[in-house]
Amino acid sequence: MTIAVTRSGEPETKPIRNSVSARPAAQAARVPDGTVQYLRIGDLQLESGVQLPDVVLGFETWGTLNADASNAVLIEHALTGDTHVTRGASEEPGWWEQLAGPGAPVDTDKYFVVSINILGGCYGSTGPSTPAPDGRPWGSRFPLVTLRDTTSAEARLADALGIDSWYAVLGGSLGGARALEWAVTYPSRVRRCAVISVGASSTAEQIAFAQAQTLAIRQDPNFNGGDYYGGPEPEAGLALARRIAHITYRSAAELDGRFGRNAQESEAPLQAGSLAGRGRYQVESYLDHQGNKLVRRFDANSYIAITEALMSHDVCRGRGSLRDSLAPATAEFLVAAVDSDRLYFPAQSRALAEALPGGPELHIIEAPIGHDGFLTEIGQLSGQLRSNFFA
Repeated sequence: MTIAVTRSGEPETKPIRNSVSARPAAQAARVPDGTVQYLRIGDLQLESGVQLPDVVLGFETWGTLNADASNAVLIEHALTGDTHVTRGASEEPGWWEQLAGPGAPVDTDKYFVVSINILGGCYGSTGPSTPAPDGRPWGSRFPLVTLRDTTSAEARLADALGIDSWYAVLGGSLGGARALEWAVTYPSRVRRCAVISVGASSTAEQIAFAQAQTLAIRQDPNFNGGDYYGGPEPEAGLALARRIAHITYRSAAELDGRFGRNAQESEAPLQAGSLAGRGRYQVESYLDHQGNKLVRRFDANSYIAITEALMSHDVCRGRGSLRDSLAPATAEFLVAAVDSDRLYFPAQSRALAEALPGGPELHIIEAPIGHDGFLTEIGQLSGQLRSNFFA
Protein backbone atom coordinates (compact mmCIF):
# COMPACT_ATOMS: atom_id res chain seq x y z
CA MET A 1 0.00 0.00 0.00
CA THR A 2 1.20 3.50 -0.86
CA ILE A 3 0.37 6.22 1.65
CA ALA A 4 0.51 9.94 1.00
CA VAL A 5 2.39 11.98 3.55
CA THR A 6 2.84 15.65 4.21
CA ARG A 7 6.06 17.40 3.24
CA SER A 8 7.17 17.00 6.84
CA GLY A 9 6.88 13.24 6.39
CA GLU A 10 3.86 12.67 8.66
CA PRO A 11 1.55 10.03 7.16
CA GLU A 12 -1.94 11.12 6.27
CA THR A 13 -4.68 8.84 7.57
CA LYS A 14 -6.15 7.93 4.20
CA PRO A 15 -4.37 5.48 1.88
CA ILE A 16 -4.20 6.56 -1.75
CA ARG A 17 -4.76 3.14 -3.20
CA ASN A 18 -5.04 -0.44 -2.06
CA SER A 19 -2.55 -2.11 -4.41
CA VAL A 20 1.00 -1.23 -5.40
CA SER A 21 0.24 -2.62 -8.86
CA ALA A 22 -2.29 0.11 -9.59
CA ARG A 23 -1.46 2.16 -12.68
CA PRO A 24 0.42 5.37 -11.76
CA ALA A 25 -1.72 7.44 -14.09
CA ALA A 26 -4.64 6.87 -11.73
CA GLN A 27 -2.41 7.42 -8.74
CA ALA A 28 -1.10 10.70 -10.15
CA ALA A 29 -4.65 12.01 -10.54
CA ARG A 30 -5.28 11.49 -6.84
CA VAL A 31 -1.96 12.56 -5.36
CA PRO A 32 -0.85 16.19 -5.71
CA ASP A 33 2.50 16.68 -7.43
CA GLY A 34 5.39 16.85 -4.99
CA THR A 35 3.68 14.88 -2.23
CA VAL A 36 5.77 12.34 -0.34
CA GLN A 37 4.45 8.79 -0.68
CA TYR A 38 5.53 5.45 0.80
CA LEU A 39 5.74 2.13 -1.01
CA ARG A 40 6.41 -1.26 0.58
CA ILE A 41 8.59 -3.39 -1.71
CA GLY A 42 9.07 -6.47 0.50
CA ASP A 43 12.29 -8.07 1.73
CA LEU A 44 15.51 -7.13 -0.04
CA GLN A 45 18.61 -9.31 -0.36
CA LEU A 46 21.66 -7.05 0.01
CA GLU A 47 25.08 -7.37 -1.60
CA SER A 48 26.49 -8.19 1.84
CA GLY A 49 24.34 -11.33 1.98
CA VAL A 50 22.05 -9.86 4.64
CA GLN A 51 18.30 -9.75 4.02
CA LEU A 52 16.66 -6.44 4.91
CA PRO A 53 13.00 -7.13 5.73
CA ASP A 54 9.88 -5.24 4.73
CA VAL A 55 11.63 -2.40 2.92
CA VAL A 56 9.76 0.88 2.40
CA LEU A 57 10.76 3.56 -0.11
CA GLY A 58 9.73 7.20 0.11
CA PHE A 59 9.19 8.96 -3.21
CA GLU A 60 7.52 11.89 -4.95
CA THR A 61 6.08 12.25 -8.44
CA TRP A 62 5.17 15.10 -10.76
CA GLY A 63 3.13 15.03 -13.95
CA THR A 64 1.23 12.13 -15.49
CA LEU A 65 2.50 8.82 -16.78
CA ASN A 66 1.33 8.36 -20.35
CA ALA A 67 -0.56 5.33 -21.65
CA ASP A 68 2.52 3.34 -22.69
CA ALA A 69 4.61 4.49 -19.70
CA SER A 70 7.26 5.92 -22.03
CA ASN A 71 7.64 9.37 -20.46
CA ALA A 72 8.99 8.47 -16.99
CA VAL A 73 12.09 10.31 -15.77
CA LEU A 74 14.00 9.36 -12.61
CA ILE A 75 15.92 12.12 -10.83
CA GLU A 76 18.35 10.89 -8.18
CA HIS A 77 19.20 13.11 -5.22
CA ALA A 78 22.66 13.73 -3.77
CA LEU A 79 24.03 12.82 -0.32
CA THR A 80 21.77 14.80 2.02
CA GLY A 81 19.10 15.63 -0.54
CA ASP A 82 15.48 14.61 -0.32
CA THR A 83 12.80 13.71 -2.84
CA HIS A 84 11.50 17.26 -3.30
CA VAL A 85 13.13 18.10 -6.63
CA THR A 86 10.63 20.81 -7.56
CA ARG A 87 7.58 22.48 -6.08
CA GLY A 88 4.58 20.71 -7.54
CA ALA A 89 1.38 21.48 -5.64
CA SER A 90 3.23 22.91 -2.62
CA GLU A 91 4.91 26.26 -2.20
CA GLU A 92 8.07 24.66 -0.84
CA PRO A 93 10.93 25.20 -3.31
CA GLY A 94 12.62 22.12 -4.69
CA TRP A 95 16.38 21.66 -4.75
CA TRP A 96 16.75 21.38 -8.57
CA GLU A 97 14.11 23.71 -9.98
CA GLN A 98 16.44 24.88 -12.75
CA LEU A 99 16.27 21.30 -14.04
CA ALA A 100 12.69 20.13 -13.42
CA GLY A 101 9.28 21.76 -13.36
CA PRO A 102 6.74 23.26 -15.76
CA GLY A 103 8.67 24.58 -18.78
CA ALA A 104 12.03 23.46 -17.37
CA PRO A 105 14.33 21.11 -19.34
CA VAL A 106 12.62 18.18 -17.60
CA ASP A 107 9.14 19.59 -18.21
CA THR A 108 6.72 18.17 -15.67
CA ASP A 109 3.84 19.10 -17.98
CA LYS A 110 5.27 16.58 -20.45
CA TYR A 111 7.17 14.00 -18.40
CA PHE A 112 6.26 11.87 -15.40
CA VAL A 113 9.07 12.68 -12.97
CA VAL A 114 9.95 10.42 -10.05
CA SER A 115 12.41 11.00 -7.21
CA ILE A 116 13.12 8.25 -4.66
CA ASN A 117 14.70 8.61 -1.23
CA ILE A 118 17.82 6.44 -1.12
CA LEU A 119 17.76 3.23 0.92
CA GLY A 120 19.19 4.09 4.36
CA GLY A 121 17.89 7.65 4.16
CA CYS A 122 15.69 9.62 6.53
CA TYR A 123 13.11 11.09 4.15
CA GLY A 124 10.67 8.21 3.91
CA SER A 125 12.78 5.17 3.03
CA THR A 126 13.82 2.35 5.34
CA GLY A 127 16.89 3.50 7.25
CA PRO A 128 18.53 3.44 10.68
CA SER A 129 15.84 5.64 12.26
CA THR A 130 12.88 3.58 11.02
CA PRO A 131 11.40 0.68 13.03
CA ALA A 132 12.94 -2.77 12.70
CA PRO A 133 10.63 -5.81 12.94
CA ASP A 134 10.76 -5.60 16.75
CA GLY A 135 9.37 -2.06 16.63
CA ARG A 136 12.56 -0.36 17.81
CA PRO A 137 14.63 1.85 15.49
CA TRP A 138 17.23 -0.09 13.55
CA GLY A 139 20.04 2.10 14.92
CA SER A 140 23.32 0.17 15.20
CA ARG A 141 21.69 -2.93 13.70
CA PHE A 142 21.04 -1.35 10.32
CA PRO A 143 23.07 -3.23 7.69
CA LEU A 144 25.54 -1.86 5.18
CA VAL A 145 23.75 -0.94 1.96
CA THR A 146 25.47 -0.24 -1.36
CA LEU A 147 24.39 1.76 -4.37
CA ARG A 148 23.57 -1.49 -6.13
CA ASP A 149 21.26 -2.39 -3.26
CA THR A 150 19.37 0.87 -3.55
CA THR A 151 19.19 0.48 -7.35
CA SER A 152 17.62 -2.96 -6.86
CA ALA A 153 15.10 -1.44 -4.47
CA GLU A 154 14.28 1.35 -6.91
CA ALA A 155 13.73 -1.18 -9.70
CA ARG A 156 10.96 -2.73 -7.61
CA LEU A 157 9.34 0.65 -7.16
CA ALA A 158 9.50 1.20 -10.92
CA ASP A 159 7.84 -2.18 -11.41
CA ALA A 160 5.06 -1.20 -9.01
CA LEU A 161 4.48 2.05 -10.88
CA GLY A 162 4.26 0.18 -14.19
CA ILE A 163 7.51 1.66 -15.55
CA ASP A 164 9.37 -0.92 -17.64
CA SER A 165 12.05 1.55 -18.76
CA TRP A 166 12.98 5.12 -17.92
CA TYR A 167 12.92 7.78 -20.60
CA ALA A 168 15.89 9.17 -18.70
CA VAL A 169 17.72 8.81 -15.39
CA LEU A 170 19.62 11.87 -14.15
CA GLY A 171 21.66 12.78 -11.10
CA GLY A 172 24.59 14.75 -9.76
CA SER A 173 27.30 13.68 -7.29
CA LEU A 174 25.87 10.69 -5.37
CA GLY A 175 22.82 11.00 -7.62
CA GLY A 176 25.05 10.68 -10.67
CA ALA A 177 26.60 7.52 -9.25
CA ARG A 178 23.11 6.13 -8.73
CA ALA A 179 22.14 7.03 -12.30
CA LEU A 180 25.24 5.30 -13.67
CA GLU A 181 24.53 2.17 -11.63
CA TRP A 182 21.01 2.08 -13.06
CA ALA A 183 22.31 2.26 -16.65
CA VAL A 184 24.81 -0.57 -16.10
CA THR A 185 22.73 -2.86 -13.88
CA TYR A 186 19.51 -2.51 -15.90
CA PRO A 187 20.63 -1.48 -19.41
CA SER A 188 17.31 -2.34 -21.05
CA ARG A 189 15.47 -0.09 -18.59
CA VAL A 190 17.42 3.16 -19.16
CA ARG A 191 17.18 4.93 -22.51
CA ARG A 192 19.04 8.09 -21.54
CA CYS A 193 21.39 8.72 -18.63
CA ALA A 194 22.95 11.95 -17.31
CA VAL A 195 25.92 11.47 -14.98
CA ILE A 196 27.03 14.78 -13.48
CA SER A 197 29.96 15.57 -11.18
CA VAL A 198 30.99 12.02 -10.34
CA GLY A 199 33.33 9.39 -11.75
CA ALA A 200 33.12 5.66 -12.27
CA SER A 201 34.11 4.94 -8.67
CA SER A 202 34.95 6.61 -5.38
CA THR A 203 38.70 7.15 -5.17
CA ALA A 204 40.93 6.58 -2.15
CA GLU A 205 40.94 10.32 -1.45
CA GLN A 206 37.15 10.52 -1.60
CA ILE A 207 36.88 7.53 0.74
CA ALA A 208 39.35 9.26 3.08
CA PHE A 209 37.23 12.42 3.23
CA ALA A 210 34.17 10.26 3.83
CA GLN A 211 35.81 8.29 6.64
CA ALA A 212 36.73 11.51 8.44
CA GLN A 213 33.06 12.53 8.32
CA THR A 214 31.65 9.24 9.60
CA LEU A 215 34.29 9.10 12.34
CA ALA A 216 33.32 12.60 13.49
CA ILE A 217 29.81 11.28 14.13
CA ARG A 218 30.88 7.99 15.68
CA GLN A 219 33.17 9.75 18.16
CA ASP A 220 30.44 12.08 19.41
CA PRO A 221 29.76 11.14 23.08
CA ASN A 222 26.03 11.00 22.31
CA PHE A 223 26.38 8.55 19.42
CA ASN A 224 26.02 5.54 21.73
CA GLY A 225 27.14 3.11 19.05
CA GLY A 226 24.29 4.30 16.83
CA ASP A 227 21.55 3.66 19.39
CA TYR A 228 20.87 7.23 20.43
CA TYR A 229 17.16 7.39 19.55
CA GLY A 230 15.08 8.58 22.47
CA GLY A 231 18.04 10.36 24.04
CA PRO A 232 20.55 13.10 23.22
CA GLU A 233 21.55 12.96 19.57
CA PRO A 234 25.12 13.27 18.19
CA GLU A 235 24.52 16.77 16.92
CA ALA A 236 28.09 18.00 17.38
CA GLY A 237 29.46 15.04 15.44
CA LEU A 238 26.98 15.45 12.60
CA ALA A 239 27.70 19.18 12.39
CA LEU A 240 31.44 18.48 12.25
CA ALA A 241 30.89 15.90 9.50
CA ARG A 242 29.02 18.51 7.50
CA ARG A 243 31.81 21.04 7.97
CA ILE A 244 34.36 18.56 6.60
CA ALA A 245 32.11 17.73 3.65
CA HIS A 246 31.28 21.33 2.87
CA ILE A 247 34.94 22.26 2.52
CA THR A 248 35.13 19.70 -0.31
CA TYR A 249 31.92 21.03 -1.88
CA ARG A 250 33.36 24.53 -2.33
CA SER A 251 36.51 25.65 -4.10
CA ALA A 252 39.46 27.33 -2.40
CA ALA A 253 39.02 30.36 -4.67
CA GLU A 254 35.36 30.70 -3.71
CA LEU A 255 36.05 30.52 0.02
CA ASP A 256 38.95 32.96 -0.24
CA GLY A 257 37.06 35.41 -2.43
CA ARG A 258 33.96 35.29 -0.29
CA PHE A 259 35.53 35.34 3.18
CA GLY A 260 39.27 35.91 2.95
CA ARG A 261 40.81 36.40 6.38
CA ASN A 262 37.98 38.59 7.59
CA ALA A 263 36.77 38.33 11.18
CA GLN A 264 33.16 37.44 11.86
CA GLU A 265 31.41 40.74 12.58
CA SER A 266 32.57 42.01 16.01
CA GLU A 267 34.58 38.87 16.83
CA ALA A 268 38.37 39.12 17.09
CA PRO A 269 40.28 35.95 16.14
CA LEU A 270 43.59 37.42 17.31
CA GLN A 271 42.39 38.91 20.57
CA ALA A 272 41.66 36.44 23.34
CA GLY A 273 42.91 35.61 26.80
CA SER A 274 42.78 31.91 25.95
CA LEU A 275 42.61 29.71 22.88
CA ALA A 276 39.06 28.72 23.78
CA GLY A 277 37.96 32.33 23.95
CA ARG A 278 39.12 33.64 20.59
CA GLY A 279 36.69 34.97 18.01
CA ARG A 280 35.99 33.36 14.66
CA TYR A 281 36.96 34.13 11.13
CA GLN A 282 34.04 34.55 8.73
CA VAL A 283 34.74 31.24 7.05
CA GLU A 284 34.48 29.50 10.44
CA SER A 285 31.11 31.11 11.07
CA TYR A 286 29.99 29.96 7.62
CA LEU A 287 30.96 26.36 8.33
CA ASP A 288 29.26 26.53 11.73
CA HIS A 289 26.08 27.66 9.98
CA GLN A 290 26.24 24.83 7.44
CA GLY A 291 26.76 22.24 10.18
CA ASN A 292 23.99 23.52 12.40
CA LYS A 293 21.59 23.76 9.47
CA LEU A 294 22.04 20.08 8.59
CA VAL A 295 21.58 18.97 12.21
CA ARG A 296 18.05 20.39 12.14
CA ARG A 297 16.97 18.25 9.19
CA PHE A 298 19.04 15.06 8.97
CA ASP A 299 19.65 11.87 10.91
CA ALA A 300 23.26 11.12 11.90
CA ASN A 301 22.97 7.39 11.27
CA SER A 302 21.53 8.03 7.82
CA TYR A 303 24.48 10.30 7.11
CA ILE A 304 26.79 7.39 7.91
CA ALA A 305 24.73 4.85 5.95
CA ILE A 306 24.54 6.98 2.81
CA THR A 307 28.16 8.10 3.03
CA GLU A 308 29.25 4.46 3.23
CA ALA A 309 26.99 3.65 0.27
CA LEU A 310 28.89 6.32 -1.66
CA MET A 311 32.17 4.76 -0.52
CA SER A 312 30.90 1.55 -2.14
CA HIS A 313 30.53 3.26 -5.52
CA ASP A 314 32.53 1.25 -8.05
CA VAL A 315 30.83 0.44 -11.32
CA CYS A 316 33.61 -2.08 -12.05
CA ARG A 317 33.15 -4.20 -8.92
CA GLY A 318 32.80 -7.80 -10.11
CA ARG A 319 32.43 -6.70 -13.74
CA GLY A 320 35.99 -6.44 -15.07
CA SER A 321 37.74 -3.43 -16.58
CA LEU A 322 36.04 -0.05 -16.87
CA ARG A 323 35.28 -0.52 -20.56
CA ASP A 324 34.03 -4.07 -19.99
CA SER A 325 31.88 -2.93 -17.09
CA LEU A 326 30.27 -0.14 -19.10
CA ALA A 327 29.88 -2.13 -22.32
CA PRO A 328 26.39 -3.52 -21.50
CA ALA A 329 24.96 0.00 -21.16
CA THR A 330 22.76 0.93 -24.12
CA ALA A 331 21.61 4.36 -22.93
CA GLU A 332 22.44 7.62 -24.62
CA PHE A 333 24.74 9.33 -22.13
CA LEU A 334 25.35 12.91 -21.09
CA VAL A 335 28.42 13.31 -18.87
CA ALA A 336 29.24 16.63 -17.23
CA ALA A 337 31.70 18.00 -14.67
CA VAL A 338 32.25 21.29 -12.82
CA ASP A 339 35.56 22.87 -13.83
CA SER A 340 36.44 23.94 -10.27
CA ASP A 341 35.35 20.70 -8.57
CA ARG A 342 37.96 19.47 -6.10
CA LEU A 343 35.91 16.55 -4.76
CA TYR A 344 35.11 14.79 -8.04
CA PHE A 345 37.72 16.11 -10.43
CA PRO A 346 36.76 16.70 -14.09
CA ALA A 347 39.43 14.19 -15.08
CA GLN A 348 37.34 11.44 -13.46
CA SER A 349 34.31 12.43 -15.51
CA ARG A 350 36.46 12.57 -18.64
CA ALA A 351 37.76 9.04 -18.01
CA LEU A 352 34.19 7.84 -17.57
CA ALA A 353 33.02 9.52 -20.78
CA GLU A 354 35.92 8.07 -22.77
CA ALA A 355 35.17 4.54 -21.52
CA LEU A 356 31.42 4.65 -22.19
CA PRO A 357 30.08 3.08 -25.39
CA GLY A 358 30.25 5.71 -28.11
CA GLY A 359 32.57 7.95 -26.08
CA PRO A 360 30.12 10.81 -25.37
CA GLU A 361 31.44 14.36 -25.13
CA LEU A 362 32.28 15.67 -21.68
CA HIS A 363 30.35 18.87 -20.93
CA ILE A 364 31.99 21.36 -18.59
CA ILE A 365 29.98 23.49 -16.17
CA GLU A 366 31.92 26.69 -15.55
CA ALA A 367 31.43 27.64 -11.91
CA PRO A 368 34.01 29.08 -9.50
CA ILE A 369 32.00 27.72 -6.57
CA GLY A 370 33.34 24.15 -6.78
CA HIS A 371 31.46 20.83 -6.58
CA ASP A 372 28.15 22.46 -5.62
CA GLY A 373 28.10 24.01 -9.08
CA PHE A 374 26.26 20.90 -10.28
CA LEU A 375 23.28 22.24 -8.29
CA THR A 376 23.60 25.99 -8.66
CA GLU A 377 24.68 26.08 -12.32
CA ILE A 378 22.74 23.16 -13.80
CA GLY A 379 21.11 25.73 -16.08
CA GLN A 380 24.31 25.70 -18.14
CA LEU A 381 23.29 22.24 -19.38
CA SER A 382 19.80 23.34 -20.39
CA GLY A 383 20.73 23.58 -24.06
CA GLN A 384 22.28 20.12 -24.19
CA LEU A 385 19.43 18.58 -22.21
CA ARG A 386 16.73 20.22 -24.31
CA SER A 387 18.36 19.40 -27.66
CA ASN A 388 19.62 15.88 -26.89
CA PHE A 389 17.46 14.40 -24.15
CA PHE A 390 14.23 16.36 -23.90
CA ALA A 391 13.61 17.78 -27.37
